[in-house]
Amino acid sequence: MKVVVAGGGSVGTAIALDLIDRHHDVILLEQVTATAERLKSLLPGVNVMAADACEYACLTVADLRSADVVIAATGDDEDNLVVSWLAKQEFGVPRVIARINNSRNEWLFNERWGVDIAVSTPALITSLVDEAVEVGSVVKLLDLAQGRMRLVEVTLAADSPPVAQNLTLDDLTLADGVRVVAVVRSDQPLTPTPTMHFLEYDHVILLARDIAGKDCADAFIG
Repeated sequence: MKVVVAGGGSVGTAIALDLIDRHHDVILLEQVTATAERLKSLLPGVNVMAADACEYACLTVADLRSADVVIAATGDDEDNLVVSWLAKQEFGVPRVIARINNSRNEWLFNERWGVDIAVSTPALITSLVDEAVEVGSVVKLLDLAQGRMRLVEVTLAADSPPVAQNLTLDDLTLADGVRVVAVVRSDQPLTPTPTMHFLEYDHVILLARDIAGKDCADAFIG
């Protein structure tokens, strides 16, 4: 796929290198000319361009209309929103992924601004902290499918129904639109099966329709 990454900071360059290793065609847009020139020698295989990704003319030169994916990965949320909006509305890019630097701005990163997938590092770190200190709580990990689906995690307590009652996955009554997609036990990912039993401190990963809301984990927290 052809992927255009906006932002030549540590995040953007790391993404670009990883995509090249996965055999994608990658263009990296960096606003500061000196930085772009330096990155050309540091990122073999990546087409580095000195360009302002917030400018329509620069995106035209980068031939954004032929891109399969655009990743707005700058360190500025306003820039990432502008890049996302231009990519979707002006160039019709099929998939736009945007980095959120300040979790307070998360509400802006939606389809109205052209964002298909928003990735918030601060929110993810906060979720991991919550996970570590609140056994039995439900933690939202990621929104998918333009907010119509969400990935959530619940860490099982000793008195949670599956553990206390020794229930299998097949015994549980899950809310409509909820699926168990993984279980992490002692740092090992497990594939869910109908006969699987659950243990205290299991991390259960659920994929749920957004309309399921907080009810998506009821079967696991009682």
